[in-house]
Amino acid sequence: MPSEGSSAPPSMPSPTPRHSPWAASESPALPAPHTVPLLGVPLALIDYDQTLDWIDGMVARRRRGYVCVAAVHTVMVCQEDPALRDAVLRSSLIVPDGQPLVWALNMLGHELPSRVYGPELMARYCERAARTGTRMFLYGGRNQGALVQLALNLRQRYPGIRIVGGYAPPYRDLDDEERAAVADEINRSRADVVWVGIGVPKQEKWMAQMRPALEAPVLLGVGAAFDFHAGLVPQAPNSLQAVGLEWAYRLAHEPRRLWRRYARYNPRFVAGFLRQYLRHRLRRARR
Repeated sequence: MPSEGSSAPPSMPSPTPRHSPWAASESPALPAPHTVPLLGVPLALIDYDQTLDWIDGMVARRRRGYVCVAAVHTVMVCQEDPALRDAVLRSSLIVPDGQPLVWALNMLGHELPSRVYGPELMARYCERAARTGTRMFLYGGRNQGALVQLALNLRQRYPGIRIVGGYAPPYRDLDDEERAAVADEINRSRADVVWVGIGVPKQEKWMAQMRPALEAPVLLGVGAAFDFHAGLVPQAPNSLQAVGLEWAYRLAHEPRRLWRRYARYNPRFVAGFLRQYLRHRLRRARR
């Protein structure tokens, strides 16, 4: 997908040290939101507005990081995929995308008003970016046609939005030459934010791998948001989302692709959280 304008490719930044997502810039670090470990995954106690402000703060300071938008599936795959777990734990921010995660956090004594749902986060940020002029790159989509449709839909919904490039990768890992070419294309676009929609666990691993090579301050993995905003897959009604039944709606529309995921991970999440909750109650009872 052609980018908006052109410029000489900037020099490639030096890799960000693994222990510090803030080390790529001399600007002061943003305050880190409070996190709570849920089955070992530190979820941020954060809402939409705070997340949008965090993204804008990163862009303004030219600090580099990446955001994982975690649902139950992400949390559970982290239990058995060390590479995904490593990529998630190295991220700058992990927001609770799934409604069951919000319920679980609140049962542990917190007061989180809502989840930070990836498709909604993307929509709200696009609306804001249309006013602020933030430059955005789209990485993902089922194919180039789907990516073009996504860009067209976003431009129609948010007049003035600056989508400066896009790339629909093949359904395989890129080789070194292809990764270098993609990094060069994104850097030449001078994007501030890169939206990544290639699904869990590929998008988290891609962000962790590509983060040192990309100059865009923020990478965000939003999974199915690309399909939803491109109009390829219907979103669950708000009423079902509010009661945590989005998974059932998605299963009804994509049973062959999703039934194994939900049959495997939903019961394991419930069992794992019950163990964590009982430990939490026991600790409180002993105080």
